[in-house]
Amino acid sequence: GADRRHDRGRNCQCGSCFRLEKVPGRAFRRVLATLASAMVTLLRKGKILNDRMTLREALIEGTRELEEAHIPDSKFDARILLLHASNITYSRFLASSTDPMEEDSLRKYRTYLKMRTERIPLQHITGEQDFMGYSFRVNEHVLIPRQDTETLVLLAEEEIKKTNAKKVLDLCTGSGCIGISLFLRMKEAGRPIDVTLSDLSEEALAVAKENANLLNTNICFTKSDLFEEIDSSYDVIVSNPPYIPSHVIPGLMPEVRDHDPMMALDGGEDGLFIYRKLIPQAYERLQDKGSLFLEIGYDQGGSVSLIMREAGFNGVTVAQDLAGNDRVVYGRK
Repeated sequence: GADRRHDRGRNCQCGSCFRLEKVPGRAFRRVLATLASAMVTLLRKGKILNDRMTLREALIEGTRELEEAHIPDSKFDARILLLHASNITYSRFLASSTDPMEEDSLRKYRTYLKMRTERIPLQHITGEQDFMGYSFRVNEHVLIPRQDTETLVLLAEEEIKKTNAKKVLDLCTGSGCIGISLFLRMKEAGRPIDVTLSDLSEEALAVAKENANLLNTNICFTKSDLFEEIDSSYDVIVSNPPYIPSHVIPGLMPEVRDHDPMMALDGGEDGLFIYRKLIPQAYERLQDKGSLFLEIGYDQGGSVSLIMREAGFNGVTVAQDLAGNDRVVYGRK
């Protein structure tokens, strides 16, 4: 027989080349087209070399999907959802970004992405939000803790330390993030305090109780419409009440307007309805020299300060958040 060794020439008679040469031109083109189609399918499914899409590819896909839906901070949100779906840390992602993603994790991730494109808040999807260095459970029954509110916690903490306050009330507590953070920070400082969390919403109180348990705190709870069910007096009262004017709410971001509890947002016609009720009642529930700390809207410093002075508070002060906006009004009885 003929020598079938491959000689890399056009007339090579090795087995592979000989058989390929005998394939009719039209049939050969059909074979190539089939192979090319299969290759494209595999590429689209992210299954070349690895059998599944890698973590990095999933992040790119998710970022693109959120960008197309005009979601702010698309890459950040896609990354958080990817980590949540895969139950890994960001450092683990960096070390294994070329690893294939588990199919179950990928299904969860795509479900989360769809929820986010529908403007469901990121924190409602993950079920948690960091605040003051602690992780708090959140859902549709409570406001999502925001960095602006940390200004209130820091100011109240400073006052508690300065006056050696012992009893603190967090009114309109929501997730409990303000009162629980104060409890934990004072405990870590070796100066424990008694904290009571109060809210009119039973669903919000359930979330606050869950957070208190998860963070291993010993805190009291009261269901009350402001001070109606509260008889005790306190050294410090803190509150982040609803303060957004009713007519402003329709123009808020969908994540806030459609998913935060309206009870925690709507401050009435001018946003001051709750302040007018809360401030005089708080004055009566404070011990002598006790202090009241209130979160406010960026344009409400003057109005809330006036209400506090008229109620009898001294040393009324407006404090700014890190962005330079008026954020907290406080004063002493």
